[in-house]
Amino acid sequence: QVQLRESGGGLVQSGGSLRLSCAASGSIYKINTMSWFRRAPGKQRELVAFITSGGITNYTDSVKGRFTISKPSAQNTGYLQMNSLRSEDTAVYYCNVDLLRAKGWPGIYWGQGTQVTVSS
Repeated sequence: QVQLRESGGGLVQSGGSLRLSCAASGSIYKINTMSWFRRAPGKQRELVAFITSGGITNYTDSVKGRFTISKPSAQNTGYLQMNSLRSEDTAVYYCNVDLLRAKGWPGIYWGQGTQVTVSS
């Protein structure tokens, strides 16, 4: 069994920063890709950023230059550093992991979500 635990959300003023963490635990052989999604009120879920096992990263246009995704290669924990936050970043943020389990079986897992609220 694999579990994802997110942390780091909260209330911050516009222009502030937060760092989200996603800790994966359980029977994990390799994490192929770690992604962060978000869902704002009344909007569809949006891919914010992802990082591959090779360190390739990609970001949605609205967060480029403000958010940084990272995941140390030797760890099963990844991060989303969010700077210069704006009110439109307010959403529930979800961690998503594409991985291989200990016996080589693939799997995709979601965290429970963490609320980020940016006040203007």
